[in-house]
Amino acid sequence: MEMVLRAVAIYLVLMVVFKIAGRRALLQMTSFDLILLLIISEATQQALLGNDFSVTGAALTIITLVVVDILFGLVKKYIHGAEDMIDGAPVVLVENGQLLRKKMKEADISYDDIMVSARNNQGIDTLDNIQFAILERNGHISIIPKQ
Repeated sequence: MEMVLRAVAIYLVLMVVFKIAGRRALLQMTSFDLILLLIISEATQQALLGNDFSVTGAALTIITLVVVDILFGLVKKYIHGAEDMIDGAPVVLVENGQLLRKKMKEADISYDDIMVSARNNQGIDTLDNIQFAILERNGHISIIPKQ
């Protein structure tokens, strides 16, 4: 039972940490981010398993994490507003070629982040050609060009 409680606790801690870190952490992964992710995974593994390195213990931990993830999926599906609370809502960063600086600051997204996405996804090289830039729940920036 201790391993199940450990798994649930670590899942919740990681969810809160990545919620605080924001979607920008998902947007671009630098070499520092990769190193940090590896360190987090090692620390998480030690916290999850404790002194029990058995196959049974690892299997129980994995099953618990998957079940908790499924439960969160069900909560998001059936409880109104839970998805916005857990995953966040899409955020409009550019409207009619104008930067919405307050929303950009809240989301920790820079002008350069928006323009990289515009160039890569739509071939747009100026802000004036962007109708909307939207930070999606998954951390990607969707660009809708002006007609």
